[in-house]
Amino acid sequence: MELRLGLIGNAISKSRAPSLHIFLGKRYGYEVSYELFDQSRDDPNACVKQINQLKQEQYHGCNVTHPFKQTALSSVDRLEVSCALVGATNTIRFGENVVATNSDYSGFIRAIKANLRNQDFGSSLLLGAGGVGRAVAYALGSFSEGLVNIYDPSAERAMALANELQQKGFNAVAIHYSELAHVSQSVEGILNCSPIGHYQSPGMPIDASHIGNQKWAFDAVYTPLDTSFLKTCRQANLSVVNGFELFFYQGLESFEFWTGQLIDEHDVKDAFVKESGIDLS
Repeated sequence: MELRLGLIGNAISKSRAPSLHIFLGKRYGYEVSYELFDQSRDDPNACVKQINQLKQEQYHGCNVTHPFKQTALSSVDRLEVSCALVGATNTIRFGENVVATNSDYSGFIRAIKANLRNQDFGSSLLLGAGGVGRAVAYALGSFSEGLVNIYDPSAERAMALANELQQKGFNAVAIHYSELAHVSQSVEGILNCSPIGHYQSPGMPIDASHIGNQKWAFDAVYTPLDTSFLKTCRQANLSVVNGFELFFYQGLESFEFWTGQLIDEHDVKDAFVKESGIDLS
């Protein structure tokens, strides 16, 4: 069966999504094509236009990434539960109706549980309140009762997400830049869900001096796999989960959403890593 897929986002030329979905297609009997549709972040309507075009061209589905995960909702007829909860989408399925889900939400839960099985998650500091930050914040609340401290360069965006989480019964608060040093020293986990560390926006999402007292860390960035943030966290002996883990598990969730095919993660993960030459050491 032919499966036409794509990814809509900005600065996505190095995405591994095509290789993952083509690999999954071969594994489960689908002839997959997966194209990259790099859009200007300066045009808020670019994503909507591209989604409508893909629907007209009879694509089966698409992923959506930074910075369009909230904008894409305006093109959707129906939201799956995770998507409605988070208020953002990264996976869309075409058909008689355009249906959206959020595999960042479910993929993050799978990634964390696969890598930090015995971790006491406690309170956390979440850096970035955009599309992936929203999904991760809600996912954190689903398995941890600890306070989620949210920081974003846009104080309004951080406050809006914290207020939403509070209204839905989650334990969250927005913090100001001036509070970062203090809060970072009092949390169990620190999570980078900002684009800082990506190959097109290198650097650290937080000052290295603020890292060390935590127990675990997560970075949503996966190009490169070993960001400056994660290197610093490892040097401080934190247990880390890199962006590949989220990429992989959200990819499985997306593929299952498009095809209805249940995937055995243990069957495919090592094989994909080996075939792709990815160094996870």
